[in-house]
Amino acid sequence: MTDIAAETPAAAEGRPVSLRAIAAASAAGTAFEWYDFFIFGSLVQIISKSFFAQLGPTAGLIAALALFGVGFAFRPLGALIFGRLGDSIGRKAAFFICVSMMGLGTFCIGLLPTSAQIGLFAPVLLIGLRIIQGTALGGQYGGAAIYVAEHAPPDHRGRLTAWVQTSAALGLISALVVIFVTRKAMGETAFTAWGWRIPFFASIGLVAISLWMRLRLTESPSFAKLKAAGEASPAPFAETFGQWKNLKLVLIAFFGLMCAQGAYWYTVYFYAPVFMQKFLKVEGDYANLLIMGAAIASAPLYLVFGILSDKIGRKPVMWAGMTLGLVTLVPGFMLISSAANPAYVQAAARTPVIVAAAPGDCSTQFDPLGKAKFVSSCDIAKAALANDGVGYRNALIPAGQTAVVRVGGIEVPSVDARGLAAPQVQAAGAKVQKAIAAALAKAGYPSTSDPARRNGWVMLGVLIVFTIAATALYGPMAAALTELFPTRVRYTAMSFPYHLGTGWIGGFQPVTSFSIVVSTGDIYAGLWYPAIFTAISVVACLILLPETRGRSLD
Repeated sequence: MTDIAAETPAAAEGRPVSLRAIAAASAAGTAFEWYDFFIFGSLVQIISKSFFAQLGPTAGLIAALALFGVGFAFRPLGALIFGRLGDSIGRKAAFFICVSMMGLGTFCIGLLPTSAQIGLFAPVLLIGLRIIQGTALGGQYGGAAIYVAEHAPPDHRGRLTAWVQTSAALGLISALVVIFVTRKAMGETAFTAWGWRIPFFASIGLVAISLWMRLRLTESPSFAKLKAAGEASPAPFAETFGQWKNLKLVLIAFFGLMCAQGAYWYTVYFYAPVFMQKFLKVEGDYANLLIMGAAIASAPLYLVFGILSDKIGRKPVMWAGMTLGLVTLVPGFMLISSAANPAYVQAAARTPVIVAAAPGDCSTQFDPLGKAKFVSSCDIAKAALANDGVGYRNALIPAGQTAVVRVGGIEVPSVDARGLAAPQVQAAGAKVQKAIAAALAKAGYPSTSDPARRNGWVMLGVLIVFTIAATALYGPMAAALTELFPTRVRYTAMSFPYHLGTGWIGGFQPVTSFSIVVSTGDIYAGLWYPAIFTAISVVACLILLPETRGRSLD
């Protein structure tokens, strides 16, 4: 990376600040952002048992995935709060506050008592901390990307801002390494009981490094120049959303880039491990190692595509990435299934499972608050199959009849538990699940992924193809978004669509896709969610997004 002194006040005072230091300090906070996400995402099944055990396995996992999305839901709010601060008082101060709040929230998650210890207060406290994290994260990425871009020479802006994007891989690798080492050192029993807290505690080291590095930096030259001239915006919201010339750019950024970025990126790095573990019966450690391998491969690719965007333009690189992601998404997941658990794929083709239920007897089973009771015969049957990670087809039977699960020539009647006490409902569900499991075993459905038949290289190869698509889209994005907006409202205007896409579309991707699968029975049905949003961006990017390479940021 170029190591020339940046034109900052520090340089003028004889304390040269290199572009290397600026990029490293900005990337450090972003790496911590991704570290937090991947810890929570990788441990979501353990978190569901620790904080949502009262809901049962399927509803508990859905609630934990929804909670994962809660942190993202507040990111647009944080983008508005810290965007206004960044456009009014400066870039440095805004993202310094963000990292401090983010670090406190992550560390405190490791201190929380479980629902077994304090009951309902445990998930309430967890939700509160995720809200703090999400709000803080709303100002993090925009500040980091803008800070680097406003220092970088125009012809190297894609390369230098790509270091901020590379921090996503570094954060993921750090999270998976800490989880893997802790898990192996403690053993699965201890790790599930309390060792999962250690990765959250370890985050304090990343926070300390990030804060120390950022304390050494000064304000960006573009904003310093604007402020010295008395032209900093007194009302960033009004200028961003009240003036069509700026609002139009916000909409273009959201539909042309962030729909794909939010949906596709989080499918690859968050939903894929859930898919492999829940439906393909791959061990958690093995799934995480594959994701780690893809992340390691992705680290240099962000830089490659950032440099390429400096040469041929941002738009063609990003459009090619999202298009590659769209056309390979469903075939790629099907290939992963065949490589990860061929016995399951063969059994599903040879002996499909059918849930025959009366109209209106089935619900979506999406209840993150845990207030609904899924006690109809259809709900109990589908919950049992979801717990086993088995896909199924739906069929109708006359109203009033009890749902039946058909596995080849075997029929397993479900139970209508309406009106029964909670212990009786649990006992009835366990009895149905046991009978279904026996029928599945007789039909050749495997209980685990067989390492002897598994092709890990094919699985990794598919994930790397996904990674190429994701990095081509994400690598030049910081430069493109920074160049798209004027300096006066850049922090607000850039952060809001970015966090709307990653927060609402990306953050809720895992829970939405998983809920779609549970409702439909098709393990690939959840992929319609990222496919539709990515397709929106493929069209909008091609038609609406302007080329921004080489634009002046002043």
